Amino acid sequence: MAATPPRVLTIAGSDSGGGAGLQADLRTLFACGVHGMTAVTAVTVQNSLGVTGYTEIPPEVVAAQIEAVATDIGVDAAKTGMLASAAIIEAVASAVDRVHVGPFVVDPVAASMHGHQLLADDALDALRSLLFPRATLVTPNLDEVQLLTGIEVRSRADQRKAAEALHAMGPEWVLVKGGHLWDDPECLDVLYDGAEFIDLLGPRYDVRHTHGSGDTLASAIASQLARGADVPTAVRFGKEFIVRSVAAAYPLGGGVGPVSPLWRLEG
Repeated sequence: MAATPPRVLTIAGSDSGGGAGLQADLRTLFACGVHGMTAVTAVTVQNSLGVTGYTEIPPEVVAAQIEAVATDIGVDAAKTGMLASAAIIEAVASAVDRVHVGPFVVDPVAASMHGHQLLADDALDALRSLLFPRATLVTPNLDEVQLLTGIEVRSRADQRKAAEALHAMGPEWVLVKGGHLWDDPECLDVLYDGAEFIDLLGPRYDVRHTHGSGDTLASAIASQLARGADVPTAVRFGKEFIVRSVAAAYPLGGGVGPVSPLWRLEG
């Protein structure tokens, strides 16, 4: 009988097109050699062209999923994705206080890939006040940074300013992703723990198929935290993983295709 692999719980919404959300999380976790588990927060009606609707899962059911998994199987690390509402965020915060979920990565999915706000203002407030203080790491993109802090990032100096503002909200670490800083010829992500900035540089690919990139990065990071890696080591792994996944992105349907963690299964 094989040994139990590290166990990672994703608390997020589904993507019926398979490019993002829980589906992207699970295939990334599989590619990283860990056991993935889910607490479903919402069911989306979605394909490569966009989201046309979604149904929220009742908050008490979201919390019950977290508790069912944690109290039986155990959780070595957890991550969040789409949380949909303030009530669901409150339920998640309460559940992770009641049960052990290990290092906790909060991917504050608050803006679409086109920059449109996905969370109501009360849900943004709940992210700041309830989840960020409980987070080991938060991983916003630049549109989410602006929604959460009011800072419009136009330069690398702005990224550092945003990281400081986000860290003041209570997480242990902040990763301000620079993928949307289109004028920068390289893709810089800034990691910050309140004392030190760590710059993580990578190539910027001229590709349109980037669906699920944030989910894939956060899941790759969580997979290494579940193995006992420290945050900088896990984030460096995640950075390399997402760079390779963007390079392996493929077209799907008539719209935006997904980044692909399948590169890790080749050969």
